[in-house]
Amino acid sequence: MQTRVNALGIVKRTIERTDPAVVERLSHFGVATLHEAMGRTGLMRSHIRPAYAGARLCGNAVTVLAQPGDNLMLHVAAEQIRQGDIVVVACTVENGDGMFGELLATSYRAHGAGGLVSEAGVRDVAALREMGFPVFSRAISAKGTARATLGSVNVPVICAGALVNPGDVVVADDDGVVVVPREIAAQTADAAQKREDNEQGKRERFAKGELGLDMYQMRDMLQQAGLKYVD
Repeated sequence: MQTRVNALGIVKRTIERTDPAVVERLSHFGVATLHEAMGRTGLMRSHIRPAYAGARLCGNAVTVLAQPGDNLMLHVAAEQIRQGDIVVVACTVENGDGMFGELLATSYRAHGAGGLVSEAGVRDVAALREMGFPVFSRAISAKGTARATLGSVNVPVICAGALVNPGDVVVADDDGVVVVPREIAAQTADAAQKREDNEQGKRERFAKGELGLDMYQMRDMLQQAGLKYVD
């Protein structure tokens, strides 16, 4: 069973990121495909949703462990961002306050961030949409936060039920958020491509009118289960 990592007062400045070429490959696949390619693992809970429709992101994780109602460590994290990184915010306890908004997004973008995933809340959604800065969170809230209490940056965290290590690849779209561990990122990209190729063939067959009952050979199973057709 996964447990939350409560390492407070730490900023790890040197992390091992996933190869940019592998991140680029993963960026071409949807969350559902990657989740399936990893054996249906890595998915964050479904309450983490895009702040605005159509948001999408893919990049290396810079992790933040924050205290409830306090975005101090989100400011600390800005210094650790490299081009394309995704900031992933976990909280020591459940919280929905608006920890992140337009001003921090402006700062993050200046340092190359590709987006943010937060277990807490975000604000200034209209401005984030206009900026085109992709954000996924558990809540949208105008409630402000303090900047007073230490957390940590670039430690392993549990965010919405998913373990995220610094340097893992985080991918998010309208279907949700998935975490691809750095150690299996390349093989996940290979598996996702095989899945996409396979599904393209099925898509063409469905488009011609073939039924899933026949494509997946379900008729015998249904008959054995006792399914009966009546007029």
